[in-house]
Amino acid sequence: MSDLPVFPEGFVFGAATASYQIEGAVTEDGRGPSIWDTYSHTPGRTDGGDTGDVACDHYHRYPEDVALLRELGVDSYRFSIAWPRIQPIGEGPVNHKGLDFYSRLVDELLEAGIEPAATIYHWDLPQALEDRGGWRVRGTAERFGEYAAIVAEHLGDRVPRWITLNEPWCSAFLGYSVGRHAPGAREGRGALAAAHHLLVGHGLAMKALRAAGVREAGITLNLDRNVPATDSAADRAAALRADTQHNLVWTEPLLAGRYPASEEDTWGELITGQDFRRDGDLALIGQPLDFLGINYYRPIMVTDAPHREPDPAARVATDNRYAEVGYPDVRRTAMNWPVVPASFTDLLTDLKAVYGDALPPIHITENGSAEHDVVAADGAVHDTDRVTYLHDHLAALRAAMDKGVDVRGYYVWSLLDNFEWALGYAKRFGIVRVDYTTQERTPKDSYRWYQKVIAAHRSAS
Repeated sequence: MSDLPVFPEGFVFGAATASYQIEGAVTEDGRGPSIWDTYSHTPGRTDGGDTGDVACDHYHRYPEDVALLRELGVDSYRFSIAWPRIQPIGEGPVNHKGLDFYSRLVDELLEAGIEPAATIYHWDLPQALEDRGGWRVRGTAERFGEYAAIVAEHLGDRVPRWITLNEPWCSAFLGYSVGRHAPGAREGRGALAAAHHLLVGHGLAMKALRAAGVREAGITLNLDRNVPATDSAADRAAALRADTQHNLVWTEPLLAGRYPASEEDTWGELITGQDFRRDGDLALIGQPLDFLGINYYRPIMVTDAPHREPDPAARVATDNRYAEVGYPDVRRTAMNWPVVPASFTDLLTDLKAVYGDALPPIHITENGSAEHDVVAADGAVHDTDRVTYLHDHLAALRAAMDKGVDVRGYYVWSLLDNFEWALGYAKRFGIVRVDYTTQERTPKDSYRWYQKVIAAHRSAS
């Protein structure tokens, strides 16, 4: 496909990964256990009983992976730092062998001419902190601020772009309400407390990053385009409740200095009389961002529905009187997610319309698709559906930029096939295939296509 729009000079093209999904080496060099080690080793939690014990063995093979990034031609590589490699129990002395690994990785990237972008938290909470309440308690947010100061002090001179949290919606709601992610809890007020304390932790981490003098600091949210199934008042109200849970719970405190006006209709008794918010929290959470990271994959269509659990005392935080319904007449990825590129444009332009000048520059920190990859007789992976997905979403991104949305960069998810959380190794998002038996890396057609996109951008600039 050669009809891609031209992106502005200086636009950043990158690729992204996450620590627990690729590193392996979970017991090496002083790393402590994380909630994902515990969760994945609990029978029945992950497809096939898969764990991240080895994953892509990136801990040992990172030079090979950086070489793939260099050949790809990316400007930037987004990776995450595993908290239990730095502080095995989430507090106390620094494990210098863990810091040394990330220092070697950063140096390898810089030598390859690739700008490092570090995510401080991509879900691998030290298990010792979960044992003391996890994100339900404020102490975890305070420990997170201390950990952020440590990594910024040791790497901030070489890493220009920092992300505090990746997808706090998943941490709070998949982890503490749905129970499909670590730590696997199904709670109401506990999940709402986790959401708030994640934001407090972000604020404390931002202060640490500012104190360390890093060039750019922000947060990454997985914002969803929540669409009512019909134009009825009931479905539109249901879509607002979905939007509150997925998006507004983050964007309102971060960008507008307030809690969502729709939160009581969304959570009812669960949000009233809460005791986890403190005076001054909104100011801490709402510190200016140098950029907002957005991970985008698909829209969600919803309809009005009753509570699944009528008793508020037993209700989880994601039981908000709406139900997801199938998006009609569109292709679906291997994740069964609808492919609607125009909704990407709509999400970004709606953000601009709502927040105006309060919306900072945006980096698309993840975008990609899991597809039903097949190794062909020639040994290649001809992932045409993924190429089409990426092409159409880049075009949709450019359309949002043409409408005034300030987007500075785009990171494909993911560089490598990897451990896809509760889904184990059954789903493949990578533009590079990983044979999990031999650890052989094979660039797919999507890798070669993205390589050409980047090269064309550079020649046009």
